[in-house]
Amino acid sequence: MTKNGKRHIANKEGINPDETVELQEAIALIKNKANSKFDETIEVALNLNIDPSQSDQTVRGVINLPNGIGKDVKVAVFARGDLAEKAKKAGADIVGAEELVEEVSSGKINFDRCISTPEMMPLVGRLGKVLGPRGMMPNPRTGTVTNDIEEAVKSAKSGAVEFRAEKGGVVHAGIGKASFSEKEISENIIEFIGAVRKEKPSGAKGTYIKKVSLSSTMGPGVSIDTGGI
Repeated sequence: MTKNGKRHIANKEGINPDETVELQEAIALIKNKANSKFDETIEVALNLNIDPSQSDQTVRGVINLPNGIGKDVKVAVFARGDLAEKAKKAGADIVGAEELVEEVSSGKINFDRCISTPEMMPLVGRLGKVLGPRGMMPNPRTGTVTNDIEEAVKSAKSGAVEFRAEKGGVVHAGIGKASFSEKEISENIIEFIGAVRKEKPSGAKGTYIKKVSLSSTMGPGVSIDTGGI
């Protein structure tokens, strides 16, 4: 058996996938199991009682977590002229117009988040098949289509987390690092769940959040009791 296989089995010890635990206990378990040589990302997944294929049951939003995400976010901006200059001054890593659209269209995506001015959207809209599946398509609803480029770039660089419900009604996001304190992880999780709750669609019936799971990059998942959150 490989070393990774042994580690995976060891990491699952003490975790019952059929049980839910309190948030603080879940965080302690996940941090204890995050024993890789790198700083693992702490991820949260919410199973929602929605049908994303229905137009009145979409869930999408963006939130600035109180403790950031512990990652240097690389931001690209589609803009021209003065707004392009403002994007550069605000700290955008990549700024461009037609040439950037061409790059992304060819599959060259070396950024984590992207922002567009409204003027550029007729061109950027063509990138839906490339950016859409990655959850990176600029959208006015998440503040990533805007003329307030400076604020959008600063928000993205500070660790704003964009989320949307995928097929099956699952919303997931990285909300910190294993090196974060339990308090920092807890605050980020509570803030993230609160943001998803605020986006509850009018068409959703019954229990909105069915399940919340917490995991690290290489670790097992732990189900959280959401009653106290």
